[in-house]
Amino acid sequence: MKYFRIYLFLSVCLITVSTVSAQVDKQKELEEKRQAILEEIKQINSLLFKTKKEEKSVLSQVEDLNQRIAASENLIRVTNQQANLLTRNINDNIDKISSLRKELKVMKEDYAEMIQKSYKSKNQQSRIMFLLSSENFLQAYKRVQYMKQYAKFRKKQGEGIKTKTEELQKLNADLIDQKKTKQKLIAENQQAKSKLTEERKDQQALVATLKKDEGKFTSQIRTKQKEADEIDRKIDALIKAAIEEANRIAREKAEAEAKANGTSTTSSTKNVITKPAKTEEFALTAEDRALAASFTSNKGKLPWPVEKGMVVKSFGTHQHPQFPNVTTNSSGVEIATEDNADVRSIFEGQVLSIQIIKGANKVIIIQHGDYLSVYSNLATVSVKKGDKVSTKQKIGTVAKSPTEGKTVLKFYIYQNKTKINPADWIYRM
Repeated sequence: MKYFRIYLFLSVCLITVSTVSAQVDKQKELEEKRQAILEEIKQINSLLFKTKKEEKSVLSQVEDLNQRIAASENLIRVTNQQANLLTRNINDNIDKISSLRKELKVMKEDYAEMIQKSYKSKNQQSRIMFLLSSENFLQAYKRVQYMKQYAKFRKKQGEGIKTKTEELQKLNADLIDQKKTKQKLIAENQQAKSKLTEERKDQQALVATLKKDEGKFTSQIRTKQKEADEIDRKIDALIKAAIEEANRIAREKAEAEAKANGTSTTSSTKNVITKPAKTEEFALTAEDRALAASFTSNKGKLPWPVEKGMVVKSFGTHQHPQFPNVTTNSSGVEIATEDNADVRSIFEGQVLSIQIIKGANKVIIIQHGDYLSVYSNLATVSVKKGDKVSTKQKIGTVAKSPTEGKTVLKFYIYQNKTKINPADWIYRM
């Protein structure tokens, strides 16, 4: 039974410690999320709402406002979670403070009683008499040890009271800080909610304009989608041609080296060409395979193609928020960024192709083994076909739309000819 109580006490202590640790970790996680959302809102305001002088279409205004409203709603949700967690922490601290005060009261009463008794037997003569009245030496020795233990216990009691007092003071200080933090979060949330209400009013007014002439705006969306699909087809054709050319060059180079060395193409480790399963896949050398493996191992950790930016259109098929019967599709991601922003290679590789496509300005395709990164809507290009590039190396600058006033990079990732979601590969996209 005794051991069971000890086990139960230790279990409760462990659960309490792990609960407190989990709450601290959760609060830290939520604060990191809140700061990330605040940074996102800051980017939305600086990148999508640069100036009111620039005229934007109603559709574009609604899209931009949707981005800001979604971020604001997310901010309010996370801030509410933080406030709720703080409320639980505050209540836990109040309970702990109450419990500590009770413990401290009992300890002080016990200590006062002990000091009183000690004072009554304080004089040296009574202690000597206590020892001299021993029946034998062993009893005298035990009484000496008892007096030492008693003094040690009294000191320990005093230290315990001091420790409990300091713990109580720390809890009180934490409680004050937590209440201040909670009040600050509540005040910020009220401001965010007030701003969100105004933004929703603006959104409703713009959506009413859209609904009034739904046919016209759905036609605009579909026309824009057709233009995007046409650009995608041209990029697909460029990639197909680039793969064929790369395979031809690699094959001719390997054959030439084999002929010069008097060997077959399969006898040189570096230049062994792996025949592709399909004609539209890269024939890889050992060096290419190593680069592709390195690219794969960096999935989710690759840098953004621009230093500062935010995704305004994600990968895949999406239902239009205002027109449920209209769907849009994106083969890559669209990233709003600063004017004249530098475009960077997301990984080391070789420039496979540079082309100009109507509606997409300049387009750069970089090969990373059997992976490709594609950078569309460039105003300037600072590399040339065949160049070896390193991670984060500048390859050009993003073009600015003269009609919308936005600077948007269209970015794709392919494996051979298969489009893959860049958000799975780029760090925190």
